[in-house]
Amino acid sequence: MEPLEQIKVRIEAAVPGAKIDIVPNSGPSQQHSLLIGNQYAIAVAGFLCEDPALRLDFCSNVTGVDWLDRVMKETVKVKTVVDGVEKEVDQTTEEKIPGYLEAVYHLYSMTHKHGPVIIRMRTRDRAEGARLPSLTPIWRSAEFQEREIFDLYGIRFDGHPDLRRILMWDEFVDYPMRKDYVQPDDFEWEPTPHDEVLARAKQHHTPRPQLDGAEQITAPQ
Repeated sequence: MEPLEQIKVRIEAAVPGAKIDIVPNSGPSQQHSLLIGNQYAIAVAGFLCEDPALRLDFCSNVTGVDWLDRVMKETVKVKTVVDGVEKEVDQTTEEKIPGYLEAVYHLYSMTHKHGPVIIRMRTRDRAEGARLPSLTPIWRSAEFQEREIFDLYGIRFDGHPDLRRILMWDEFVDYPMRKDYVQPDDFEWEPTPHDEVLARAKQHHTPRPQLDGAEQITAPQ
């Protein structure tokens, strides 16, 4: 399969206006990915699926990622004059990056037996109602997995054919895979509460009053 850099160039040539960024992965897998803009996501996905050389016709999995607000620090060497002498010192800069949510798709070609090519989309922020275009019209296998991301992360996929909760019940509030999700203390609904769960549930129980000897009821003989 052709290098990711070449795929990026061909996408931008095939889809006018589309801007693609390569997101490096420094982990052991070294699986770099393509960040695609939301406005042209459907057109880019269609190209990846239908291009004769790529034919990425199978989406194996879709995952959600939650990025909280964070500060990126970078240290560089700069020259400065100290006591009349020019020296090279470390200078640290900080950049605040607002939080956002991501949907990450792993694509393979059943036709050519190659892959994966990993693409990702990002929301504007982490606010309620964060939206991304659904890629289910291109890869039907993404349908249930986008529903799972909606259920657990709160991303609303525009154009999804049946966007509703798939793991949590309809009345459930919040999104349990978000990094700032706070578990409720009351776990009485859990079928078999235990350990820490049981301890939290007991905090909501009203203790029964203790009866003294005179008030105790004895069973009839």
